[in-house]
Amino acid sequence: MAMRSALLLSCMTLALIGCAGSNDEHKTPPTTQQVDLQRYQGTWYELARLPMFFQRNCVQSEAHYGLREDGRIDVNNRCKEKDGQWNEAKGIAEAQQPGKTDKLWVQFDNWFSRLAPGLTKGDYWVLYHDKDYRVALVGHPNREYLWLLSRTPAVTDQEREQLLSIARKQGYDTSKLIWRQEG
Repeated sequence: MAMRSALLLSCMTLALIGCAGSNDEHKTPPTTQQVDLQRYQGTWYELARLPMFFQRNCVQSEAHYGLREDGRIDVNNRCKEKDGQWNEAKGIAEAQQPGKTDKLWVQFDNWFSRLAPGLTKGDYWVLYHDKDYRVALVGHPNREYLWLLSRTPAVTDQEREQLLSIARKQGYDTSKLIWRQEG
């Protein structure tokens, strides 16, 4: 039941996110322009995030991305909650514009997204990744949402500061970040 509630809330949040974009390109953050999806696939650990309703109880989160034959990406998000339980949400990501891989739509597979598929797509913009695809910044064009991601659950202080600096330069409020808890 808790999983169903979490999925419902995530879908409702994604519906709101999908509707809340800006058409003014001058106000949106820059992205990486192109992402090598072959290299991007695999496991990413959330180092920090801006508050999101459907992640309100998460103390650790991770995402598993797998490239599909049709060019879309399988998404498996996991969240460890304060009580130690893991919740999972599965979905699919696809390019918002054919041939451009830095701006994706993500839609999770649940009853709400099957009922109203056009309302449940969320923006997933890759704002930055290092050349080795070890760390990344992902955000929403309205700067309301941001994730600092890494291939490992922890990074060096230098990597952390680099991600924070890039996020601030792109207009994200990093003072409100919620950091991954160990344990």
